[in-house]
Amino acid sequence: MVLDLHVTHTDDGFTAEVPSIKGCESWAQNEDEAIDKTVQLLKYFLQSSPDKKIIVDRARREHALTVYKLIFDK
Repeated sequence: MVLDLHVTHTDDGFTAEVPSIKGCESWAQNEDEAIDKTVQLLKYFLQSSPDKKIIVDRARREHALTVYKLIFDK
């Protein structure tokens, strides 16, 4: 399974969200922390094991938005 992760740089930090899952978003002062928090929240929403590996692959960047692909390990 592959899902998109959108990370937006704002004036006060970074917002990361998985648009296909309502409410799966977080905020942090740095990009890596925002991504980590959102991936952990995604695992919770999907009732996945906390040690399940999810690969985060940067797909493209458009101004303040960076799109990543979340690739679930089989």
